[in-house]
Amino acid sequence: MNIYRNIELQKENQTLVLSVVRSARKTIGLQVCENGDAVLRIPNQLSADALQKFLDSEHAWIWKKVEQMQTRMEQRQETGAVPVGELSRDELEKIKKKIESRVNAYKKAMGVTIRWITIRNQKTRWGSCSSEKNLNFNWKLILAPPEVLDYVVVHELCHLKEMNHSKAFWDEVGKVMPEYETYKLWLKENGWKL
Repeated sequence: MNIYRNIELQKENQTLVLSVVRSARKTIGLQVCENGDAVLRIPNQLSADALQKFLDSEHAWIWKKVEQMQTRMEQRQETGAVPVGELSRDELEKIKKKIESRVNAYKKAMGVTIRWITIRNQKTRWGSCSSEKNLNFNWKLILAPPEVLDYVVVHELCHLKEMNHSKAFWDEVGKVMPEYETYKLWLKENGWKL
């Protein structure tokens, strides 16, 4: 790794220090680390003028990327949560596997089948179930108590038997999870619904 030099970018009263690294690459790439360091990787042959033109034209984009990472770090420190669009593929995969493991455990016990499980960032719902047997779960469920996650899974699986919230539906939920009212209340107090 050949650190070429550090460049300072100004925005209002803020200063961003970019480490410029030359390497055998063909394009310019920006890496923003979780500790706030920003590294600009550039081709070996890129001239100083071409680099300056890039910095001038992409000034707003560079700051946006840095601010996105800062926001992500702040949210992790405060709540452990980040916007779904900010989650890495690995993070989303881990969340999906965790939720899938709970779905698989309950669907077998309940004798139901599903088609797909999708992890989303629903604004007002913890989960949903379609008539095509597709289940959607809010990724933030991973931050809820495990019993609440299980309740949402059971709730959505029960919709495969009763696609409504009738007495028959709640009877199905109660068969699997007699204490479901406790978890239903937790969801209500946390502002979302099913």
